[in-house]
Amino acid sequence: MLMDSAEYRESLRRYQPRVFLNGQRVASVADEPLLAPGVAAVGVTYDFAHKLQYAELMTATQKTSGKLVNRMLHISEDSNDLLNKLEAVRLVCAESGCAQRYLSHDALNALFQSTWQTDELHGTDYHQRFLNYLHDVQDQDLTLGVAMTDAKGDRSLRPGQQANADVYVHIKERRADGIVISGTKAIVTGAPYMHEFLVMPCRTHRTEDADYAVACAVPIDATGVTIVARPAGRPGESAAKFSAKYGQSTGVVIFEDVFVPHDRVFLAGECEEGGFLTTSYATHHRHSCIGARAGFGDLLIGAGAMVTEANGLDPDRHGHIRDAMVDLITITEGFYACGVAASVYCQEDPAGVVMPDAVFSNIGKLLLANKIYDMHRLAHYVSGGMIVALPGPDEDHNPETAASLAAVLGGRQDIPADKRLEVARFIEDLTASHQGGWYSVISLHGGGSPEAMKREIWRNYPTYEKRELVERLLDRGVFDEGKRTSRQPGRCCARGCQAPESMAKP
Repeated sequence: MLMDSAEYRESLRRYQPRVFLNGQRVASVADEPLLAPGVAAVGVTYDFAHKLQYAELMTATQKTSGKLVNRMLHISEDSNDLLNKLEAVRLVCAESGCAQRYLSHDALNALFQSTWQTDELHGTDYHQRFLNYLHDVQDQDLTLGVAMTDAKGDRSLRPGQQANADVYVHIKERRADGIVISGTKAIVTGAPYMHEFLVMPCRTHRTEDADYAVACAVPIDATGVTIVARPAGRPGESAAKFSAKYGQSTGVVIFEDVFVPHDRVFLAGECEEGGFLTTSYATHHRHSCIGARAGFGDLLIGAGAMVTEANGLDPDRHGHIRDAMVDLITITEGFYACGVAASVYCQEDPAGVVMPDAVFSNIGKLLLANKIYDMHRLAHYVSGGMIVALPGPDEDHNPETAASLAAVLGGRQDIPADKRLEVARFIEDLTASHQGGWYSVISLHGGGSPEAMKREIWRNYPTYEKRELVERLLDRGVFDEGKRTSRQPGRCCARGCQAPESMAKP
């Protein structure tokens, strides 16, 4: 079944989560005005799956079931799947700013890999449990929240050393029919309007902290789950030309003695495999983030072109405007190209699926994290100071001032003043409001901090190859007879490298 946005909104009524927003209990997530922009943003991923022109991007056939599913829930099987997912994320985020549901895809793909690996090494049955769950989620076309980032407490201490054990989610009790978990996940995207949470570890744990290496699925309204959230976007604000319609909530999710039956448990103390799950998710998610922020870049490029025209400037004649626009385009398409390269040079996983290239995924995410502020600056440059100097939008309808403002705040004579003001306020909303600040922070830290990406780049990049190259050129190594090939993962061909023999799927 493929839901549309109206059916998605209605499906939220089947759940009764315990949600607090601005100090008040939310009676109905589906009807809460302060969450409406978030529900609308996720709804884009549902509606676009029904548009014929986007069918190849927004839907795919799940190999393990043979059924047509939403791209946001599909397990990527080859390079083309990764390219389509990347483009799909860009598409829905250009429409909504951040469609959020791509996190479901990233977590499901990482769990597919990690449960298969854990079974191979330990003889467990996690993978079959996960497949049963995956097919159920796909059949219902659900949206899953990723509960990964723990509160962490004192960052200098490991989980088991914390004064309060609940700053990390952990297994509190092991029962014959399942486990009981407690703890806090501090940043959960779209938390109030998800159907379920995928709980996953946010770091590699040591043996003494094995109870923190837990992965499981929990319904949003399970007994013991409390969500403390923030509004999505800027609902109800007349100046919010974009974020009054589309936005994103985040939530602190508290788990207090939450029971999880075994068929929804996908990791329960396997520390090394928990670390693999964490890094696999990070690679998938950073690959998706590239598409998401490219969609945001599309909004800034389009708005920049419109406001330049409304201001009466011609980039072909005004070089400084052209240069700024080219810089904005270069940044956006530059990090997006890393996403394309990560898709093309993907690596086959022993589970029979593919992983985006880790180096290109992390470089692309690092570029956008560092360049998001430049993207805002360039949008400000081409638009001029009017984006923050305008009177409030209510003055547009004030009979005592509207006519005078329209007469003096216009630009090109063939473009009405209200159109110029509208696009200026659009850019303000995306870059200079508190919503714009949110886009900056989520771009910098979403999917991990820049430090995490740097560590992954260094860990995966074949510096030894470059050293051997120079040693050879300096006559300190063997003579190159044209037989050397790159040993960097994913660089042998566009299809992706074969899995090592020791991990090959039978």
